[in-house]
Amino acid sequence: MDKRLRNRTIVLLIGAVVLAFVLVRLSGRQPVAKISAMIPGKQNIVSSVTSNGKVEPISPYSIRAQLDTFVEKVGVSEGQNVKKGQMLLELNVKDVSSQLDAAKARLLHAQDDLRAAQSGGRSDDAARVNGDLLKGQANRDRLKRQQESLQKLVAQGAATKDEINANALQLANAESELQRVTAVKQEFTRKVQLDSSGAALAVEQAKNDVAALEEKVRQGRIVAPVDGTLYNLPVKAGDYVKVGDLLAEMADLHQVRVRAFIDEPELGTLEPGQPVKITWDALPSRSWPGKTEIIPKQVVARGSRSVGELLCSVQNDNLELLPNTNVNVRIHSHERLNVLAVPRGAVELEGGQRYVFVVKNGIGKSVVEKRAIQVGIADATNYEVISGLNQGEVVALPGDSDLRDGLPVKVVNMDTSNLKSVKDADL
Repeated sequence: MDKRLRNRTIVLLIGAVVLAFVLVRLSGRQPVAKISAMIPGKQNIVSSVTSNGKVEPISPYSIRAQLDTFVEKVGVSEGQNVKKGQMLLELNVKDVSSQLDAAKARLLHAQDDLRAAQSGGRSDDAARVNGDLLKGQANRDRLKRQQESLQKLVAQGAATKDEINANALQLANAESELQRVTAVKQEFTRKVQLDSSGAALAVEQAKNDVAALEEKVRQGRIVAPVDGTLYNLPVKAGDYVKVGDLLAEMADLHQVRVRAFIDEPELGTLEPGQPVKITWDALPSRSWPGKTEIIPKQVVARGSRSVGELLCSVQNDNLELLPNTNVNVRIHSHERLNVLAVPRGAVELEGGQRYVFVVKNGIGKSVVEKRAIQVGIADATNYEVISGLNQGEVVALPGDSDLRDGLPVKVVNMDTSNLKSVKDADL
């Protein structure tokens, strides 16, 4: 009994398998993947680079202290627009003014010494030396004439040898004294010449001291070098400042510069003159146009990033962008108008080749064909298709099914939103 039941069960199972095989063969049906698809259309594609950056003035003026002193008065406030020559702040220059008075006195004294040296020395000293020399010459000449007369008188018997010897001794003493005063005169002249050179140097040094101190006194009154915005004023009245300390920063902010930090892989798309859009989180409803100017020539480390520093000129007509603020930068690196575009999600990469799956034989029961394509630029959502895909062909979109060449599919959702600009598409 059990043997008959077992045989009957085996026969029924074999019959069921045969019946299923026959039914499948008769129906001719195979498993079909259900997919979504779309028809690529013509679009404008703008390839852009986004990053962050910092606002900088193009021609900033940094005003620094030229002396150690106190800030006496501040006449403006930070953020104020000022005119060229307008007083910004005043420094205490009382000590410098005292030094200037002393330097002017030294200059007058040096000028007196120079005039005296150039005129032959001090008048009383020069008169004494010249008087001694003239007196010595006159005494020698007198004794010399007297000696000649005594010699004639001795020959005539009218004078004695003792008289002529006594006069000769006085003449010798007079000549010795004349040599001494002549040497004194020569030393005086040499000293006057040295004093003249030294006095000229002293006058020049004193003039330089006076000019430097006068400049410091002038720099005690800080004025605006140009028309512009005073965007940094780190001091207040009563503060003590040292030489080199920053007092103020200002610039014309109608046109500013943005230093954009571009990641290394995106540097190759940059060129001078590309349009730039600047946004600032503090004013989310505003944007500022600009253009790229100076392309990075090197890559530097910035935190964990390797970036090139791109300089962009930006219009700031309303003076809303402030120096040193952090902004967002979008650079339109390339633009293609009315080109065939396919969604980035529909494009796959294999071995360096990009490809899509094209739906063949209509939009009902169909199969997909793996098709290699060449792409151009890309934006956030689409690739530009250069070759490999024709306008109006249906492209499979990624879904639950793993697509492969020749896979039977059924399109259950067709996206035609990209057809707005397609003319005479074969639907």
